[in-house]
Amino acid sequence: MNIKPLADRVVLKMLEADETTKSGIILTSKAQEKPQVAEIVAVGPGGLFDGKEVKMEVSVGDKVLMSKYAGTEVKVDGEEYTILRQSDILAIVE
Repeated sequence: MNIKPLADRVVLKMLEADETTKSGIILTSKAQEKPQVAEIVAVGPGGLFDGKEVKMEVSVGDKVLMSKYAGTEVKVDGEEYTILRQSDILAIVE
């Protein structure tokens, strides 16, 4: 199944969270922070939002930094994705 976002939405696949701290302590899944870096897998066409035209500034394959609790998490074909508006993306990670 393919996910095709509408309007100014993007579909993200979260990158794995660190399982150890910098000092080497192994973290349990509950102790790990929710990852904020993700890879874009699909981008909507843009369009009008509140009467203003929205131009998509991200593209498939970009790694981005997103707001901590932004978006809606969905599971499709056993894979977990997050769908959110482009405005919830804080930066492109280079």
